Parts: sequence; C-alpha cells; structure tokens
Amino acid sequence: MWRSGWPRGSQPLWGHRVGADIYPVVRLEWLGDADPALGLPRYETAGAAGADLRANLAPGDRASGLVLAPMGRMIVPTGLRIELPDGYEAQIRPRSGLAANYGVTLANSPGTIDADYRGPLGVIMINLGPDPFTIAHGDRIAQIVVAPVVQARFALAEGLGATARGAAGFGSTGRR
Repeated sequence: MWRSGWPRGSQPLWGHRVGADIYPVVRLEWLGDADPALGLPRYETAGAAGADLRANLAPGDRASGLVLAPMGRMIVPTGLRIELPDGYEAQIRPRSGLAANYGVTLANSPGTIDADYRGPLGVIMINLGPDPFTIAHGDRIAQIVVAPVVQARFALAEGLGATARGAAGFGSTGRR
C-alpha cells in the first residue's frame, strides 16, 4: 500500500515484500552536524529483534566522548530523525552487555517513539554502576525494535470479571 502525500518517486515502501515476508520501511534523516560515516541502525545478526543505535556525538565531543557519572543520566544523540509508518512504533531498549558489564542502561525502558514523532532521536542513558562511563563517538548504545501498534478502546465498567489470581499483584506467583 502506498501512502499518499509523498513527492512522486520518493514514496516509502509501507509493506515491502521479500519472499513471503512483509516488513515496514522506517525512513531516517541525518541531522545537520551528524556523522553519516557511522551508518544507519542495523541488525548485527540474522535473528536479531533490535537494530543497534550508535552514539553520534556533536563535533566538539567526538574526540573526548561523553562521560556519564555514577547515577548520572543524559540524552545521547544518534544524529537521526525518524519517520515510522502509520500503525507502528519504535521501542528503544538497552543493550544487555552495557547493563551487565558496566551498569549502564536506559532510564525509560523501553522508550517509545510514536509514528507521528519527527524530532531528533536521542537515547536517555543512566549509569547505575560505581564508576564513570565514557560514551565514545560511534559506540552502540541501544537497540531499536519496530513493532505494530494496536490502539484499544477504553470503557468504564461497574465491575470486572473474576479470575483465579484476582487482585494479587507484585510477587504473587512466588519466586521459585
């Protein structure tokens, strides 16, 4: 299906077919001082659910990197703006190696990018580790997962259906 409103010849492939699979095409645009030599997000393995996002630092920060202090947080730039097809979202998720090895993760995980957002793509990183962590230009800092969205209807009810679990919440199913 083609989306209307695009200049002739520049329409994105909203449902491009490869074999029996159909996948959405996410349009990206470099910001003014971004370093396009870092490349676009990409899947590092054939079975990866998330494509890696890289730190695309401002020219003045590229040599030294950004230092994330213990318990500190910052928005790390990717140098990109994003356009998702209608009916999709992007989830920004932490990289497990950064979390396991350094205590560096994302402050809002997963972060959600809505299909109608067109601003800069930044990653809110937090250092939960005991040591300062340097984010170098080009480091893989997060993963982006593109997923379909279902918008529900919400209805006020006078009562809710009973279940075996009921209102039992956090930790109610036990630890072992």
